[in-house]
Amino acid sequence: MLDTVQPRPQPQAGVPQNHLAEEFVETLKLAVPMMLTQLGQIAMITTDLAMIGHLGENAVAAAALAHTVYFISFTFGLGLMAAVSPLVAQAFGAGDVRRIRHSLRVGLWIALLISLPMMASPLYGEPILIALGQAPQSAALAQRYLYGLAWGIAPALGFIALRSMMSAVNRPQAPLWITLAAIPVNAALVYVLIHGLFGLPELGLFGAGLATTLVNLGTFLATLAIAAWRKPFADYRPLAHLWRIDWPLMRQLIAIGAPISFSLLMEYGLFSSAALLMGLISTAAIAAHQIALQITAVLFMVPLGIGMAATVRVGHAFGRNDPAAVKRAGLAAAVLGVILVSALTVAIILGRYQLGRLFFGTGEASAATVELTATLLVVGATFFIADGLQTIVGGALRGINDTRMTLVFAAIGYWCVAFPVGWMLAFNAHLGAVGVWIGFSVGTFVYAGLLILRFRMLTRRLAG
Repeated sequence: MLDTVQPRPQPQAGVPQNHLAEEFVETLKLAVPMMLTQLGQIAMITTDLAMIGHLGENAVAAAALAHTVYFISFTFGLGLMAAVSPLVAQAFGAGDVRRIRHSLRVGLWIALLISLPMMASPLYGEPILIALGQAPQSAALAQRYLYGLAWGIAPALGFIALRSMMSAVNRPQAPLWITLAAIPVNAALVYVLIHGLFGLPELGLFGAGLATTLVNLGTFLATLAIAAWRKPFADYRPLAHLWRIDWPLMRQLIAIGAPISFSLLMEYGLFSSAALLMGLISTAAIAAHQIALQITAVLFMVPLGIGMAATVRVGHAFGRNDPAAVKRAGLAAAVLGVILVSALTVAIILGRYQLGRLFFGTGEASAATVELTATLLVVGATFFIADGLQTIVGGALRGINDTRMTLVFAAIGYWCVAFPVGWMLAFNAHLGAVGVWIGFSVGTFVYAGLLILRFRMLTRRLAG
């Protein structure tokens, strides 16, 4: 089998080319399955919490603490797996099947190798939480959940590597169908293992974590089977000579992925710190902030999907050495993202009170919290758009392997601007929770603006 594929035809010199409309369509075709896959992941997490909710408030609080420990560890691996997408996309654009195969291979090896040290944090979650000042009872409950979750890190990362490869070769549908099929399986398995049905022992929180691990393993194996035996993936022979590691390519993947990981950790750290600031303000501020942030997380799936598509489209153009297409792909993704996020933001503003009542009810006791949630969602309108832009333009920069400056810009936007501005407005200007969210918006706009300038500079350099 040949290790090349036919590259796409290049624009002929002197012939006017207007492919922007086509770029919008291609970006949207990639982005929609990616968005839905991410929403499917959120649906599974939400299902877990709903099932755990039947065990009582203490179990829900413990699960929340467990997720905090788990995702701090998992986020680092997530950034490294994100680097698989630009490497495969560039190889696909260049028509290099061998490099597609090698990029997936090093991604799978890194997923396996880093999962072992990453498991240390969840497996020692109880002493970590106690050291952070959490109650021993809550920390012990969280540890039960983490004992079940920890073993699913390697297959979860492997699934992301495979999903990145499939999306980068313009076939993002298979991971979507697997994720959608996993949602009811996950719900049933969580329920059975928590309550000990069909003769199984009643495992409680450990059962919920174990169910998630089993679902992660199942989705990974199903995706691996499709990659190995179904066309067009089988044509790339993704599992051929799996034991051979391309060390230079692995170093390149780490060089691209590590800054992504640290950027994600900075963002995660900002939101965690914001929750601590809300705790200094009031209980209502914490509650309103968490609900507004949860609504933001669902909305965020739209620009996240577009950003992942931007990585692929820009990577394709970069791989086939087409600077004009690199710029066009980034522009189309950014414009598409602003349009969609703006429309969703308007919908959220119009329905802000209904969303607040959905979580807090309609009683008089919750009226003030609903009002604050609605206010935060209005203030967050600019934050939603800025966050969408930084995600999409950051994805475009990944397509040309530029991630180190993204890390610098994240440090500037989140920790040199967002946190201090939020602190000053919240406590010095006495704006409370609203001040924290204004700081979010200002810092994220700075971050997005720096990324846009960076992308423009690099595309001009490529064209020159």
